[in-house]
Amino acid sequence: MKNIFAFACIALLYSCSSSSTDEELGTEQGNNPSTVNLEWSIPKSEVLDGGPGKDGIPALVNPNFVEVQNVDFLRDEDLVIGFKNGSDIRAYPHIILDWHEIINDNIGDISLAVTYCPLTGTGIGWNRILNGNETTFGVSGLLYNTNLIPFDRATSSNWSQILNESVNGELIGNKIDLIMLFETDWKTWKTIYPTTKVVSTITGFSRTYGISPYGDYNTNDNRFLFPVPKDARLPSKERVHAIVDGGDAKAYRFSNFTSNNNIIRDAYKGKNYLIVGNANFITSFELTGELSMLNFEYAHNGSSEILVSDNEGNEWNVFGEAISGPKKGQFLGNSASFMGFWFSIPAFYDTEIYGS
Repeated sequence: MKNIFAFACIALLYSCSSSSTDEELGTEQGNNPSTVNLEWSIPKSEVLDGGPGKDGIPALVNPNFVEVQNVDFLRDEDLVIGFKNGSDIRAYPHIILDWHEIINDNIGDISLAVTYCPLTGTGIGWNRILNGNETTFGVSGLLYNTNLIPFDRATSSNWSQILNESVNGELIGNKIDLIMLFETDWKTWKTIYPTTKVVSTITGFSRTYGISPYGDYNTNDNRFLFPVPKDARLPSKERVHAIVDGGDAKAYRFSNFTSNNNIIRDAYKGKNYLIVGNANFITSFELTGELSMLNFEYAHNGSSEILVSDNEGNEWNVFGEAISGPKKGQFLGNSASFMGFWFSIPAFYDTEIYGS
């Protein structure tokens, strides 16, 4: 019965159409002055109509949250995307993002958009301040390389999630400011942050949260809903951590990290990185200045937010904040990085694989 329901949901969310409508792609129609032939920085012929239309998948704005002790809708293995601003700690579950794809939230002085594409498995944090003004992002219904194309409500410009830039409209060519997120399973997140708040399933929309609208898509390497280039070096749906720089990327696998080797110091395109991982998460930081001279040791014990320590006696949490030691209050540099299905990285970037 669940499979029947899942395929019905897929039919609802993604119709048989595989070509974009003229109106959504900005094609000029007749002499109507309200439609403009807008330029795209990506191949327009490869921008596909996912089916639901603009806002057909409803993004959330300032959703309801529940305390961790009231969460009965998540399994330990369910993935969540975490964010921390001071003492305000929040989790955005995949099971909700599967149905909404974007959550616009305000956390203190941070205007955050958690963008998530279920078809590429990519969760990326965007700053919603554009040209000095706050906006929200919605789901355009369009896809490029089977990846989400959000639009901003301030200018209706379309953005590529994985490229982190506007690809069409008034803001074409503009890059988004990234906000660091931390993706892991629910058991790990609630253990290291027991005071976390979690996006509630009371969203104002009737959805079967916890049942994927895409069936076995996440685990079936041969199942794709839309055409996308494939790279056979790794299984298509393997989750990897990608660091991106310009048109290039480097991918790190969970298998790169073992109980005896949880830290990778790597240089990529002239920058120094600290990549830390275990069986439950991978995260990375850019090391600059005096921070690049520190010697780090893995210090995560499974029950604390402490991730690494260094030779100066500092302890750093999973967001790269020094929570004790002489550098308390300082942060390691954010890397331009995200988790995603392997196939989605080389579809957008010239990608190398760490250790290959």
